Amino acid sequence: MAEFDGKIVLVTGSSGIGLGAALHFAREGAKVFVCGNDDAHNAKAREAAGELPLAVATIDVSIPEEVKGWITAIGEGEDGIDILVNAAAIQTYGTTETTDIEHWNRVISINLTSCYLTSHYAYPFMKQRGGGSIVHVSSVQGHANQNAVLAYATSKGGIHALVRAQAVDAAKDNIRVNSISPGSVRTPLLEFAARTAATDGKSVDDMIAEFGKAHPIGRVGTVEETGALIAFLCSDKAGFCTGGDYLIDGGLTAGIGV
Repeated sequence: MAEFDGKIVLVTGSSGIGLGAALHFAREGAKVFVCGNDDAHNAKAREAAGELPLAVATIDVSIPEEVKGWITAIGEGEDGIDILVNAAAIQTYGTTETTDIEHWNRVISINLTSCYLTSHYAYPFMKQRGGGSIVHVSSVQGHANQNAVLAYATSKGGIHALVRAQAVDAAKDNIRVNSISPGSVRTPLLEFAARTAATDGKSVDDMIAEFGKAHPIGRVGTVEETGALIAFLCSDKAGFCTGGDYLIDGGLTAGIGV
């Protein structure tokens, strides 16, 4: 019997860490529903799933009506929801001086407010199943920051506070809430960062190798590794884990840069 047989799993983000987690759950017997707002990423997710029980919908997680409609249809159709993973995010750059209000609002709505929205609409369906597990994907940038990541870092730090508040409130309903904080993981977002940072004719692969050198373990992470951690936190093995943030950063935040 696979570990997540019979479980209904919702994942936001159809590429990168979200897709890695979704595929892990589907391989372990869960029925998985993924959403993303990028048609190309959604198509690749469907291709990667093959015959696995994984459905992909086009949803903008910053729009409450779309989130409510997606989750309600699944919850009613499947008689409940067991697991929610929030991995949808955008990576942007800017300081207090250069970040405009439109940029700020877009980042906060996708990276942070969506975690509240999906939790809000999934909660009754988790109660219906007698409990459940929520994992939000944060970032090491919620703990310590590089330059010019004001909105992104704020959104990721906000997830840590959201997790604590949700975990305390939801314990009475047997719903556990945690987050993970990855370091550099090979995803489309990291490749975007690599293209942005590339100089002197360096390729994306060159830049990702450089990012990896910043981690004591000497490389960037994989979506298989983050998917395994997310799955563990949603499993019965982690039944005493709630309200926590779990670093998966190759030792990045363990050291100091001197």
